[in-house]
Amino acid sequence: MEIHSLFKKSAEFHGHRCPGLAIGVRAAAEAQRLLETGHSADEEIVCVAENDACGIDGIQAILGCSAGKGNLIFRIRGKQAFSFFNRKNGNAVRLVLKPLPKIENREEKQNYILEAPLSEIFEIKKPDYPMPEEARLFPSVDCECCGESTAEPYIRLENGRKVCLDCFHDYFRV
Repeated sequence: MEIHSLFKKSAEFHGHRCPGLAIGVRAAAEAQRLLETGHSADEEIVCVAENDACGIDGIQAILGCSAGKGNLIFRIRGKQAFSFFNRKNGNAVRLVLKPLPKIENREEKQNYILEAPLSEIFEIKKPDYPMPEEARLFPSVDCECCGESTAEPYIRLENGRKVCLDCFHDYFRV
């Protein structure tokens, strides 16, 4: 599908057109090309996003990565950076947004992001961590403080009691 068609499809999902969405659309389109893949029906493609901004909706709409399926993982670093992994062939790529030229007009900026050569938009790297494991289902444990059911990996022991992260009092000395 042509990049402007992908952008239109993503804008329908996102609710409006903006340069941030264009970043995600371009990243998703380049990931498809670089990883030799299409839309992810299940967990074939994994995206680890280093932000939670507008571009995420482009990645969801184009690649089919979503938090609910477990193939959209947030590793918040405040960066316009996305790591993509193809479970079928083992390929991986990390795309980091480069500084963009100062373009005041919103539509012109969107078009620049969508149409400029890849080398002007993203730095292409390899992720510095392995492919995330597939999503797992965990048993639930009732918090002994508030009584709410919590997935097992998010339970902590505090004074011999199983407590959820909201009830847990973290201990820091340094």
